[in-house]
Amino acid sequence: MTEILRVKDLVIRFGKAVAVDGVTFTVNAGETVALVGESGSGKSITALSIVNLVPGAPVISGSVEYRGHQMVGAKGTTLREVRGNNISFIFQEPMSSLNPLHTVEKQVSESLAMHQGLAGPAARARVLALLDKVGIRNAESRLGDYPHQLSGGQRQRVMIAMALANGPDLLIADEPTTALDVTIQAQILELLGNIQKAESMGMLFITHDLNIVRKIADRVLVMQKGKVVESGPTAALFDAPGHPCTRMLLAAEPTGTPDPVPDCAEEVLRTENFRVWFPVRRGVLRRVVSHVKAVNGATFSLRAGETLGIVGESGSGKTTLGLGIMRLIRSDGPVIFLGRDVQAWRNRQLAPLRRDMQMVFQDPFGSLSPRMTVEGIIAEGPVWHGLDPGADIRQRVKAIMAEVGLDPETLDRYPHEFSGGQRQRIAIARAMIMRPKLVVLDEPTSALDMTIQVQIVELLRALQKKYTLAYIFISHDLAVVRAMAHKVLVMRAGEVAEAGPGDRIFNAPRTDYTKALVAAAFAGTARAGAVP
Repeated sequence: MTEILRVKDLVIRFGKAVAVDGVTFTVNAGETVALVGESGSGKSITALSIVNLVPGAPVISGSVEYRGHQMVGAKGTTLREVRGNNISFIFQEPMSSLNPLHTVEKQVSESLAMHQGLAGPAARARVLALLDKVGIRNAESRLGDYPHQLSGGQRQRVMIAMALANGPDLLIADEPTTALDVTIQAQILELLGNIQKAESMGMLFITHDLNIVRKIADRVLVMQKGKVVESGPTAALFDAPGHPCTRMLLAAEPTGTPDPVPDCAEEVLRTENFRVWFPVRRGVLRRVVSHVKAVNGATFSLRAGETLGIVGESGSGKTTLGLGIMRLIRSDGPVIFLGRDVQAWRNRQLAPLRRDMQMVFQDPFGSLSPRMTVEGIIAEGPVWHGLDPGADIRQRVKAIMAEVGLDPETLDRYPHEFSGGQRQRIAIARAMIMRPKLVVLDEPTSALDMTIQVQIVELLRALQKKYTLAYIFISHDLAVVRAMAHKVLVMRAGEVAEAGPGDRIFNAPRTDYTKALVAAAFAGTARAGAVP
């Protein structure tokens, strides 16, 4: 095998803190090496260091050789030639990686113009082919879209198209299927596998999903606290894990079912025939010629202490439904919150109600201000709403940080100084400090490794029980939804394909679509057999 990448004794320091400590590995042509470990173990930092993309001011020592060329300390011209051309990245958080001011076409074609000189019709044809390959439906109609107009899964697929544009030697994929539903996830993994096989592309695959690792990786490196604690061929490592960290990762999985809701529980939310339609405008006068029916006729209710799980393929309308219920985008149909229909309320009327309706967004890094400390982020809501005006807000922030599993002494740090799992906890703390009645959780565990997923599920259950919270839980991970949700709404192309109690949806799905989702989520994996 031809060696593409050799990393030897890599050490990355931020001041006195050691983020990566003596990591050594190789990646060969046509080989997939998986980096796994808990959130904050150093996986992403290791990958970013390969082409000097580590943020901040790290001190990097050791050796990173790409085809014999040293990358540590390499000149900017060398790095610019390699980045996006020979070595491509798929980043963990697509919303913060895509330029919000550029269209899909411009962002995908930018790399083609820089490294291949493609422009005009040739570039557009290549962009369309790439978008079609990664599963963007009606690709030509999405060329003029901006990142905020795409679902989380669609944004991730655009990132994958950008990474594959120049046929790289080495693809570094940092959670590339995080935001994708199980059916599209399988398609993307198959796509990456086919391209790798056809072009002998090496791949460094970073993921929290060990089921994916089992399917695609040739070798696995397990990281803990910046060190590689175990490595070896995938089959051997899964069959006989030697290190306690590896055994813990393999055993981690959300389990159990939510506590039953008392019959006397207060109704928090109800809606009927709820719709979110986006107008399609054409012509010089921009007349409305049709509508994109993102959500078309959803009906459900939710009581205190109850969780409604919303599942479906990427782009099915899950997040749009949540945003509409929160009155963050225009919608039609009643939104009866705590006995009052707030659908027609204007922003000034809604403002005092916002403390009772909170949302944890899909991309925690994109929803946290990079210019504010954790204290400022979490305290912003209580200060703005004037909650407990005489209280010590700093102590309140410390208390909620401890409650969600964060070190209270880190409240003066900024979001970029935390791992993905820690940023998700910050987002949860920001919502929970408001003592809300309803929390919309949009993919709150999608970017987290399995052990942290379990912790977040347990945390959310504990907070729900303590404060009698109503949750709308949006996710493509059916195992997590099964552990959290009392009721489930299955969405497809904006329509409700099926709805009912969680145990019935998972154990006896009635529609072919729901059956396919359940089969894709549980069959042939470590979770198989969990659903009768």
